[in-house]
Amino acid sequence: MDTLEQTDCEDLFSTPLFRFKLPDAEAFNNDLLEEGRRLRKKSVGVEKSNYGAWHSSGSLFKSTSPCIKTLKTVAEAASYIATQNVSPKLEISTLKMDVFGWMNVTPVGGYNAPHTHPGAHWSGVYYVSQPAVEKGESGKIEFLNPRTDLPNWRILNSPTFGAKKAIRPQPGELILFPSYLVHWVYPNETDEERVSVAFNTTFEKRH
Repeated sequence: MDTLEQTDCEDLFSTPLFRFKLPDAEAFNNDLLEEGRRLRKKSVGVEKSNYGAWHSSGSLFKSTSPCIKTLKTVAEAASYIATQNVSPKLEISTLKMDVFGWMNVTPVGGYNAPHTHPGAHWSGVYYVSQPAVEKGESGKIEFLNPRTDLPNWRILNSPTFGAKKAIRPQPGELILFPSYLVHWVYPNETDEERVSVAFNTTFEKRH
């Protein structure tokens, strides 16, 4: 028999995780921290996936605060880039994009339970502050593989079929992922607060 020739290897149903970096973000992040302190004085927050942590209302991007308006623009840009990346033939001008966000402030012991964001297309998180740690899981966000029957693949030790993926983004970093992806955030094991702004992006046809 002749040597077997591989003709193709196609990635089926892959799940993208985008990471963006906002350069020189220190002053911008300080403005966001100050805005967060102001918001916390006005509201006790809401309960969603957060435990022992403060979660603002989902109308954050309606704020007239300059730093919040800037962050909304950043979230829209990331959503646009990601969409063009996964759908290069899409005429994105035919769609209306809506982005809404909320702020999270997580003190020691606080965390976010596993959840998804039903009804949205993209979900993202911008990291305003992230306490430095040398080891452990504190501050990591973990994504769970949505595919079934994965334990059978552990013997092959392939990242393609891993059950989960955890990362610890740094201040000034924005991550973006499909909203169906189950994710959660490890408890904050430091004495410093972790502050982030999360958002959902949805699309609908323009009429």
